[in-house]
Amino acid sequence: MIKVPETKKGKRAAIVGVVAAVAVGFFLYKKFFPELDLQELLDEFANFLGAWTYLVVGVLAFLETGAFVGLLVPGETAMLIGGAVAGQGVINVFLLIAIAWIMAFLGDSTSFWLGHRLGREFILKHGPKFGISAERYEQVEDYFEKHGGKTVLIGRFIGLVRALSPFVAGSSGMKYRAFAPYSILGAGLQITLHILAGYFFARSIEAAAEYVGLAALVIGTMIVASVVSYLAWKYLREASNRTRAVEWMEGRWYTGWIVRLARRYSTQLRWLQDRLTPGGTFGLEVTTLFAIIAVSSFVLFAYVGILLDDGGPTPGDLRAFDFTGLIETGWLTAIAKVVTVLGSSYVLLPLVTVTAVILALRQRWAEALVLVLSWIAIGFGIDLIKDWVARPRPPDGMVDVKGYAYPSGHAAHSIFYVWLSVTIAVRLRPDMARKAALVTGGIVLAALVGLSRVYLNVHYLSDVFGGWALGALCFAFFAVAALLTGQLRKN
Repeated sequence: MIKVPETKKGKRAAIVGVVAAVAVGFFLYKKFFPELDLQELLDEFANFLGAWTYLVVGVLAFLETGAFVGLLVPGETAMLIGGAVAGQGVINVFLLIAIAWIMAFLGDSTSFWLGHRLGREFILKHGPKFGISAERYEQVEDYFEKHGGKTVLIGRFIGLVRALSPFVAGSSGMKYRAFAPYSILGAGLQITLHILAGYFFARSIEAAAEYVGLAALVIGTMIVASVVSYLAWKYLREASNRTRAVEWMEGRWYTGWIVRLARRYSTQLRWLQDRLTPGGTFGLEVTTLFAIIAVSSFVLFAYVGILLDDGGPTPGDLRAFDFTGLIETGWLTAIAKVVTVLGSSYVLLPLVTVTAVILALRQRWAEALVLVLSWIAIGFGIDLIKDWVARPRPPDGMVDVKGYAYPSGHAAHSIFYVWLSVTIAVRLRPDMARKAALVTGGIVLAALVGLSRVYLNVHYLSDVFGGWALGALCFAFFAVAALLTGQLRKN
């Protein structure tokens, strides 16, 4: 057994030995591997993995947030390698991001529910062995009640926190409806950034090398800023320290203006703090809507990128048509022709008009404005994207249709049913019974309208997904704008 030297001289010798070993290793590398071609090595690795990259990256994205398992899983490395393989043209980068995003969110959710079912009792029983007392764990619970959402969101970019935060969130009593939006946003940002980094790295290793120094500087600055922020927070959480700090700042010309500005806009700053802290209904509403915007915009424009390269059916489209061919019957075709009309302008335009008038008569101006602006935006969005992508429709449709295929206008307009059910349940009648049934009904109706277009062979399944994404994006965007505008006017 080798003992580490305890004296200063011994420590210095150990450090010198490590430095010498690194120097020798570098010399040997330069001596025997002078012609190592990283680009060629990456090409060989991409050809070796091929389509299996989807499975490997998806599984690792799921496992990297598993309670304690994630500490051993190289999730970030897998994302970078997967992006690099996509950069070689072997797989599709949009599909890779979608798979990894979904699997990461499922991993978060699995770890959350494990913590919810097993975590608290497990930690209270075995925590003292690792220095986690009941009092300390209660502090963690209080912290997650106040800052759990931010921890889940930001923790996606910190390996240790990413592996443990979903489990701790579930075991601390955090509600899943408050956890899920932050998990979706955080997973989407982290997965997308890492895969795209690998994607562009694969395309130009030489150019990427030029930014290594800049990346190190940015990371170092972020670490320093984080440490300073933590120390400042720890000091300022004491009321007496805050008073002394304000008095000190007021007495100096270069910091006094900050105090005066903060006092003048104290209401707005407090509102902004509340929006970043989960727990309030409004804050959670905004976070959920931002999660919808992130997912729907990715789906919409990822398909645009795919179809601009090849407007033909995707593998998922072909599988969908195979399934509809198996279940095709006369009575089901008749039902599909009726259901699909529920997504047409002939039905929805009168419904939207009547709904907007009712909302206006009840002086629900925000909801009415969201409805009208969303409907207009969906109409313009459909026309613009159809002309941009110019995707032909499937041949031999069961009903007569004209124009391009992507995105499906019926699917986009059908999101009105989801918006209406959610608006009634959350904004107009928050105390009503069976709210879940109402919202579920709206979602099912929109789903049936979109799937009827695939069954009738007038749209590909990807067209329907794009239409749903466009509708959700427009309604969520204007809903966020209305919430923020209304709150700012109150303040």
